[in-house]
Amino acid sequence: MSEFAPMNYVEEDATSGSGDDGNILDGHNKRQPVTPSSSGRRKRNRKAAGDAIVEAMLEIAAASKMRAAAITKNEERFSISKCIKVLDDMQDLSGSMDDYDLELDQMELVAAAAGFYYYNSIVKQPQRGISPSGSGFMTQVLEGHDDICRQMFRMDKHVFHKLSDTLRQRGMLRDTSGVIIEEQLAIFLNIVGHNERNRVIQERFQHSGETISRHFNNVLKAIKSLSREFLQPPPQTTPPEILCSHRFYPYFKDCIGVIDGMHIPAHVPAKEQSQFRNKKGLLSQNVLAACTFDLQFIFIYPGWEGSVADSRVLRAVLDDPDQNFPHIPEGNYYLVDMDYTNTEGFIAPYVGIRYHLHEYRGANKLPRNAKELFNHRHSSLRKVIQRSFNVLKTRFPILKLAPQYAFHIQRDIVIAACVLHNYIRREEKNDWLFATVDGEPEEEMPYFEDQFDMQLASSMQEQIASAMRESIAAAMWNDFINKWDQW
Repeated sequence: MSEFAPMNYVEEDATSGSGDDGNILDGHNKRQPVTPSSSGRRKRNRKAAGDAIVEAMLEIAAASKMRAAAITKNEERFSISKCIKVLDDMQDLSGSMDDYDLELDQMELVAAAAGFYYYNSIVKQPQRGISPSGSGFMTQVLEGHDDICRQMFRMDKHVFHKLSDTLRQRGMLRDTSGVIIEEQLAIFLNIVGHNERNRVIQERFQHSGETISRHFNNVLKAIKSLSREFLQPPPQTTPPEILCSHRFYPYFKDCIGVIDGMHIPAHVPAKEQSQFRNKKGLLSQNVLAACTFDLQFIFIYPGWEGSVADSRVLRAVLDDPDQNFPHIPEGNYYLVDMDYTNTEGFIAPYVGIRYHLHEYRGANKLPRNAKELFNHRHSSLRKVIQRSFNVLKTRFPILKLAPQYAFHIQRDIVIAACVLHNYIRREEKNDWLFATVDGEPEEEMPYFEDQFDMQLASSMQEQIASAMRESIAAAMWNDFINKWDQW
């Protein structure tokens, strides 16, 4: 795979920090003209004020922490019932507060006690619908039901843990003081597995936007670096999916995979949008993909403009040795659709002949000649790549919508998603998403083949009977002529 530019997580929808709201006066949205010198002075004053506010908030937080610690040691002194009584007394004596000697420290302790008991009630009895965050979120997912891990991290628990261990053992990621590798990976998977924005992930994991962005990029880089290991050429032997099918074997015994283009929605600058607009009028990047009949990707080449034809992308890859397209052994080939040229190493269907499976549905639409039968079985075998695309996009919905990142990040996300797709396929054959397509019926194919075989057998029987009838008739005629001549 070619290496791309350094990665950077871009959160383009963040609100501006221009501070223009400071120019709103007298309750009206009138923006006053500001001279350069006064603007600079105002920014300095605003920074100083902000620093003072932050410092004061830190002092309050420290004091509250100390008071909360004191309350935990002596809960009886600051019970919630006593807090309520004090508040009631304050309300009753509101007209003569001078006679009611309540120290400021006592008032703060009352407030702290109320906050402490409220916090305890939330912790001891979590409310339904409130999602845990930070380490609590990780604990809930990894110690909860298997379905929760599949939903949030898009893979089974043991696959998640093995991937984390792999990244740790190879030194591709490292634990930090605040975020261990498992949480870093979880951040990445939550983003690509749910197309979540940075702000949502901040709330879920209780980290700053910079921390989320940094770990996202680190994990993306680490997973992408696994591409050479997990995007491997197929074996040169006949795939079992062909070998075990009387419909495909021995006819396609030399086929080693399928190639097609996959369009992924793209977010690009306005000046480049015309190049990325595809046939449907949508902005997309055209991704060249090759896969095996086991639904694993062999080769991925993302980043082409959506307007570029599939055949041109393949031709560019084959002409560029740096792209490391898998060598095609002599005599082997990939299946391609009508958008590609039928040439050595790439077998396309017959042009101008019915091809798609729905065109053959119905008793009166069976293949009528050798070319139609070839196209039908070619189409049936080639649809494996569409099943691979469906699993990939279902697992990582970020591929269904244009993510708001720099384009080289969008490109690398496609590679990382395909690496994870293959990793999961190898580690968990019974993965729930793969199971949905592994058991997929072949669109009336068994019925179709039975009907075709029955028609073929019937036709052969008719021909045999017809030949026998002709033979009997001819023998009768010959005997009749011979006897006539004798008379």
